[in-house]
Amino acid sequence: MKERISLDPTICNGRPVVSGTRISVQTIMGFLGAGESIEAVLEEYPVLTREDIQACFEYSARILAQPLILDPVA
Repeated sequence: MKERISLDPTICNGRPVVSGTRISVQTIMGFLGAGESIEAVLEEYPVLTREDIQACFEYSARILAQPLILDPVA
């Protein structure tokens, strides 16, 4: 996953993207969450591979596994 997902403050405001692209993990997960198939995402973004999409799943799962930090001001 590390070689497929990158974070760079100069690309997409530092959001995680598929390495070598400006396609964010959020964009991919948004398409899939809206019911699009992996095949449809690959058609929309032909530069992506199934492995890239799998890395988006893995990245999202790791982020969600992090402890929730509540805003102490709220």
